[in-house]
Amino acid sequence: MSDKIYNVLFLCTGNSARSILAEAILNKVGEGRFRAFSAGSHPAGQVNPLAIELLKRNHMPTEGLRSKSWDEFAGPDSPHLDFVFTVCDNAAGEVCPVWPGQPMTAHWGLEDPAAVEGSVEARQHAFSQALLILHRRISLFASLPIAKLDGMALKHELDEIGRGHRGES
Repeated sequence: MSDKIYNVLFLCTGNSARSILAEAILNKVGEGRFRAFSAGSHPAGQVNPLAIELLKRNHMPTEGLRSKSWDEFAGPDSPHLDFVFTVCDNAAGEVCPVWPGQPMTAHWGLEDPAAVEGSVEARQHAFSQALLILHRRISLFASLPIAKLDGMALKHELDEIGRGHRGES
């Protein structure tokens, strides 16, 4: 049994909603096996209040969550990253920094709840849907026997999770 703690970075453009939700979810469901971070290529500078409200309502950690640049994770003093997941289409197509340690990467894109316009209820529903999708994907990821899978098998599993082929409809 491995006692390794895996460092995971979730990326999005603004780092105000999806990547923030993913960071909080993995820090909760990862049960100490994972340390999650989030960042953006063009950070919004603040976390969307609907994201914080939803996380609190679902008893997820919100302490220390902030919108930040992915540059914070590309330097020599940055945490060694084991996995980097993009959760929005924009970040997946951008040129990413060179990550120290060559982490395994996958794209788990989903629609931006912060882009939804309309009533408060419609916006809250969009955030709830994003949380549900991310929770499913992250729970599947956290349940993988990472230490027992070879690199190709693990990469396949990560890609399948992002495509929604592992329990997501």
